[in-house]
Amino acid sequence: MIIAANLKTNFTRKETASYIEEVGKYAQKSAQKVMVFPAMTSLDNYLTPLTIGSQNAYPTLNGAFTGEIGLEQLQEFEIKTILIGHSERRHILGESQAFIAQKFEYFKDQGFEIVYCVGEPKEVREAGSEATLEYIAKQYEGIDTTYDKLIIAYEPVWAIGTGLTPTLKDIETIHAELKKKSTAPLLYGGSVKITNAKDFLALDNVDGVLVGSAALYAEHFCTMIEYADELENENK
Repeated sequence: MIIAANLKTNFTRKETASYIEEVGKYAQKSAQKVMVFPAMTSLDNYLTPLTIGSQNAYPTLNGAFTGEIGLEQLQEFEIKTILIGHSERRHILGESQAFIAQKFEYFKDQGFEIVYCVGEPKEVREAGSEATLEYIAKQYEGIDTTYDKLIIAYEPVWAIGTGLTPTLKDIETIHAELKKKSTAPLLYGGSVKITNAKDFLALDNVDGVLVGSAALYAEHFCTMIEYADELENENK
């Protein structure tokens, strides 16, 4: 399974280094793929078993793009994994599907591992399952769903940071539909916590979790890794 932490705009460089050290020691004993996406200022050449990824980058080697980082900055720290299409990039920072697809294509051409996020806002969810699937289908436009280094994360926007989550049945249903679009590993994200992570990980067609605020507690995040190991052992 894949257990991923999006640290968003949290932690200093010192705090991030401490976090990565703590989680790395635990992950070293685990059979799971563990990923951490630190804040941009905390990217570094960490000696760790974790996969360290970038939360964002501009689709360019370098250039006049104020406030952004490009391939050159990622190469300095040997970063080869990137998060693309997160709802906060879409809804807060206004990234269009066309730009997201451009970014996807650029980093695909660079051979990056891409965690690609899709998900619907509350008003779409309330319009029903057909509207939800139509909305998410548009987020696949321009995306190569056969890319061999693709990981997809389903994150219902209305569940991120709210404490609200879909029912387990709802998650299974939508993951089953999304699996028809791509055979890539499919993660669930959206108010994943220590109290519900094991239930999510046990669902059919859920290949891991992308964790936000709950991942800020290294102990909690390590427990989620432990849950994945337990489920894997139970299914042997």
